[in-house]
Amino acid sequence: MNKKNCYSNFNLISLIRENILYIEPYISARIEYKEEKNSIFLDANENSFGAPLSFYNSYNRYPDPLQEKLKKKISSIKNIPPSKIFLGNGSDEIIDLIYRIFSCPGKDDAIIFPPTYGMYEVCGKIHGVNIIKIPLLEEEYQLNLKDIKKVINNYCNNKIIFICSPNNPTGNNIIREDIKSLIKMFTGIIVLDEAYIDFSFESSISEEIDKFPNLIVLQTLSKSWGLAGLRIGIAIASKEIIYWMNKIKFPYNISINSQEIAMKALDNKDLFFYNLKNILSEREYLENSLKRIPIVDKVYPSSSNFFLVKINSSSIHLYQYLINKKIIVRDRSKVILCENCLRITVGTHEENEYLISNIKKYSDKKNKT
Repeated sequence: MNKKNCYSNFNLISLIRENILYIEPYISARIEYKEEKNSIFLDANENSFGAPLSFYNSYNRYPDPLQEKLKKKISSIKNIPPSKIFLGNGSDEIIDLIYRIFSCPGKDDAIIFPPTYGMYEVCGKIHGVNIIKIPLLEEEYQLNLKDIKKVINNYCNNKIIFICSPNNPTGNNIIREDIKSLIKMFTGIIVLDEAYIDFSFESSISEEIDKFPNLIVLQTLSKSWGLAGLRIGIAIASKEIIYWMNKIKFPYNISINSQEIAMKALDNKDLFFYNLKNILSEREYLENSLKRIPIVDKVYPSSSNFFLVKINSSSIHLYQYLINKKIIVRDRSKVILCENCLRITVGTHEENEYLISNIKKYSDKKNKT
């Protein structure tokens, strides 16, 4: 292989957009001044008299722009130094930042492996980046390393590669050694989205972040921690990459409420593990139940909190039937390699029972006609 494609030649500065390199970031005084107690804040044009609420509040003050307390809490759980953690307003903000830092509109390419999370492509197109699609291998839903190597060798403007593992919508883990092989052969930025890693029996590759200077690992509090409404995404990367994210992010991107509630939730690890255990138990129950329904052609193996389910007739008809029963799942039949497939999230036992009962009724009805 061409030696240029060995990540030992990885040069972070060479990947950053020229306008980003020389930008002067917005600096909040709260970054420069850390003391909180007995301080009089007259720096940010806030309303010193507070918000018109009948209870005590601090909402008239801007939140910590670098979320230092929350990062320390996450650091202790994930065993990653706070300096290697960036927090975004959901992972979508982080994906947007990655495009803004590392890709030039109308010039650079990003590589994705469909079927995968749709925002990699949507956000890239918003930024005017050419999206190169290399489909996963059919059935196994694994990386097609042979075709990936060809594209990397033949296109000089590849800046970013997005990998999702466990993958959405297929639910499977991407083979870890294939991911590492791709990281090492690519001179650009590799983004590994581990939004569903807590549901997997595999460990996070973030534990090895120091080995891979071109790797950004995405995680979130939305899934296993059950905090989707707070919108807190996590990026784990080298200090150098985190520096550039902090440099161009919006000053106060995560609200006071989100930071405070997240810290309280992270303190309640016993309940987290209790809920996680229940989800994994229900995942097994749901998988076994779905496999016994005649209309279900295949339930793909899952390391996430959902299943990709292939129907042996029109998945759209079943999707509409379930909507009429007030059950909302995701029709993925128009996604490449997902023909006649539904994506079904693991619910509570009562929700799963109701779902299974209605799919059985639909299946029985189809068999009679």
